[in-house]
Order: sequence, then structure tokens, then C-alpha cells
Amino acid sequence: MEKLNTSEIEQALTSVPQWKKSGSEISRTYQFKDFMGAMRFVNSVAEIAEKAAHHPDIDIRWNKVTLTLTTHDANGLTAKDFELAKQVDRL
Repeated sequence: MEKLNTSEIEQALTSVPQWKKSGSEISRTYQFKDFMGAMRFVNSVAEIAEKAAHHPDIDIRWNKVTLTLTTHDANGLTAKDFELAKQVDRL
């Protein structure tokens, strides 16, 4: 998968407006009613990520879950990151 250039990243970010770019990563924090809601979400993300063979970094803080995406093989952001972000946003 090829790394996206700056204009391609800017365009892709419009499809996932709640995700923020930082360096060569995009991330978003989701908030839930409680810890169990956060864990159900993480398990759903795990299923999607495994099917896509593309796994986010996941930070769990009681009722908040932060996902961070980058394509390590490409050393930056690719279409794969934005596709996974869109799938997660549909949960």
C-alpha cells in the first residue's frame, strides 16, 4: 500500500472529520457510558481490524477509547488507515 501525499491526506480527512492527524498518524477518542460499553466497542473494533489485517493502537481509559492508525509498512498514512477509520465510525 502506497503512502498518501499531503493533499491526499487532507482530502481523506474530510471523510473522517472527527479524526485528527498528528505526524504520520490519525486518532480519535470515543466516549461511552461506562467501562463495559468501552470494552464492547474495543471488541467490535478488534473484529473489524482482524478482518482488514490492519490493527490500530488502542488506549482504554475507563469509558474512553482512543484509536490511533498508521500503516507501519508504508511508514505513514495510507488509504487503509482511512478505510478502517470509516468502518469503526459506523459501529
